[in-house]
Order: sequence, then structure tokens, then C-alpha cells
Amino acid sequence: MQQYNQNLKRNARRLRRDMTPQECRLWYDFLKKLPILVYRQRMLGNYIVDFYIASKKLVIEIDGARHQMAENRLADAERDKVLHDRGMTIKRYSNQDINHNFIAVCEDLLKTLGVTADQMKK
Repeated sequence: MQQYNQNLKRNARRLRRDMTPQECRLWYDFLKKLPILVYRQRMLGNYIVDFYIASKKLVIEIDGARHQMAENRLADAERDKVLHDRGMTIKRYSNQDINHNFIAVCEDLLKTLGVTADQMKK
């Protein structure tokens, strides 16, 4: 799914520039060091995902409190279904996961990606 809604481009740039503290932590302390290309705030169809690893068709979402609201959970489920139907795997972590269980999040992602800690860039 390489095509995307051109109207999202400006918003994606803004989201890359203004990442949340949890997105920054995951990016700078883990994802950026992976031996795999990771995109931030990637446009996929009509959506912007937090992180995307094209070689693994993996979407990584970091969810804040607003994702707990009923209408947002429904929208997230619909979005996940669209992406899943296009062959992607979606991994969702909460801000709390990043703040309090960062190592467990990283280990889960390494396992999902089939990457060992020895393969990480220094």
C-alpha cells in the first residue's frame, strides 16, 4: 500500500516534527537503532501511522489517553482492520507501556521483528 492521500502530507510532517514524549523515547532510544528501516509518521492510504517497518509490514502505534474513549477505540479498530486486510500487522502500546515498561516493549518488538539484541546498532 504505497499510495497515500496527498492531503495528509502536511500533517505527517507536523507530526514528525512534534512527536509526543513517548514517541520520541521509542524512536531515539530504540527504533532508530534497529538494523531495519523504520519510518516515522508514515502515510498509508488515508491514515498516518506512528511508525512503519515496510520490510516487515509492521505498524507500531503509541496510544495516548484519547485512544481509550469509545469513539476512538472504534475508529482504531476500523483502521486496524483496513491495514490488516492489506497484509499489515499492527502493534499497539500505550503511553503507560512506554513510560513504565519500556524494556518489555522493546523486547516484544525485537521478538516480533526477529531481531536479536546483538544486531542492534550502537
